Amino acid sequence: MSTKSQPSVSDLQRDFQELIELVTGKRAYSLTADQVERDLFRRLLALGAKLLQLFFVTRAAVRPTTPVLAPDGSELPYHSDKPASYFSIFGKIRFARPYFYKSGYAGVSPLEASLSLPERCYSDLLRESAECLAVDRPFESGLEVLERFLGLKLSKLALETALKEDAADVLAYYEQKSPPAPRTEGPILVAQADGKGIPMVSHEPASNKAHLGKGEKHVHKKEAIATSLYTIVPYVRTPLDVLKALFHPKEAAGPQSKRPGPMNKKVFATLAGKEVAITRLAEQVAYRQGGHITDRVALTDGAEPLQAQVTRKLEGFTLVLDFMHADEYLWQAGNTLFGETDPQRDVWVEERALSLLSGQALDVIHLLEEATKDEKRTDTQKAVLRQVGGYLQRNLPYMHYDEYLARGWPISTGAVEGTCRHLVKDRMELAGMRWVEKGAQAVLDLRAVYENGDWDDYHRFRRQRQHIRLYKTPVPHQPACEFACLELAA
Repeated sequence: MSTKSQPSVSDLQRDFQELIELVTGKRAYSLTADQVERDLFRRLLALGAKLLQLFFVTRAAVRPTTPVLAPDGSELPYHSDKPASYFSIFGKIRFARPYFYKSGYAGVSPLEASLSLPERCYSDLLRESAECLAVDRPFESGLEVLERFLGLKLSKLALETALKEDAADVLAYYEQKSPPAPRTEGPILVAQADGKGIPMVSHEPASNKAHLGKGEKHVHKKEAIATSLYTIVPYVRTPLDVLKALFHPKEAAGPQSKRPGPMNKKVFATLAGKEVAITRLAEQVAYRQGGHITDRVALTDGAEPLQAQVTRKLEGFTLVLDFMHADEYLWQAGNTLFGETDPQRDVWVEERALSLLSGQALDVIHLLEEATKDEKRTDTQKAVLRQVGGYLQRNLPYMHYDEYLARGWPISTGAVEGTCRHLVKDRMELAGMRWVEKGAQAVLDLRAVYENGDWDDYHRFRRQRQHIRLYKTPVPHQPACEFACLELAA
């Protein structure tokens, strides 16, 4: 809509009356609900565009009541009405706003600060809507949704740029965010960390090999470290309780006390490496501390570099080896000793798992050592058994599962593995995805905000910072309500 065809109040009243006629007039009796709904939606978008332009025109017609000053205090005279574009959720709006200028000084339009206009023409609501789609699906798919339902055509480049700009305040947001109220927390503070590869744009020439050798891959990946922090109430179990749940789930499916879930869980992921990830996790831990916290538990897999960072930076936490990773090693040993089809394998693994859960990891290690002395074993089998034994030996300090269960602690990294899946894999490894680091990190940051349930609050914070950054003045007002982001995750 051009500035030469400004909507009048009478025009808008006529448009609204046509809407009333659509749903109550004679023609309404010959239309289906679907036809009316689609027509209403199309007309309401058009009416919204006219109303928004009328808002801009009304505001632009009012001249400032005080002198417009340059940074040095010089008064700037009115120069002209300068055209502006505003790409809104209703479409592109064009209007003219008063512009004050004199030679030797940068021009000023006070209305821009008064309206808290964004730096680029795209409205905050439009950006946030497009980004809400982009954190869950490929950019092209989200842009198709906007075009299909709102008739808006945004470029992929504009969306990528907006994502990077609007993710810039995520760390600052969480640094100023108040901790959860103690009454909403459990007494056990649980930190978890794990890694997940993200396919990256490769700057190396593509391999022309028809068949790759062992360990070679077509796709270059960079590890994202995902972290999860939450509190939980104790859930006391016995080793047999856990064993039944793992090996005999039907038997364990009877009446049980309801298992407590994580409370106030916050998830994050970074491509900046393990040290940065655990440092940020430690910062989150510091703000979650309090007298209501009695126990502190950190769970990881057996990756030594990650364990070293957790041990170094999460002071006061007991490091626990994820039991499911230890169990995977037992299955490797069982396959080596019996083969994958021998029913004795399952019995052997179950018995060894019970030993680990009962705090008898040394017995399992000694049993594996004895097995390597069997002359009937091949060198390959002995190597696997030594590897499993070495893994368990190295993680002995983190495998007091009988004590952990008695205290009601979690012993698996299910929360952070879920984070790796939902936060990282489900978005970053969609078919054909290849990322550059800055773009990937922006999506991870905003996806974490969404997963943490902080979307509206974060963007309110971001808009405040944006206004101060652009106009060096306080935000003129707080919005009365927020646009609810669609629930995108399945």
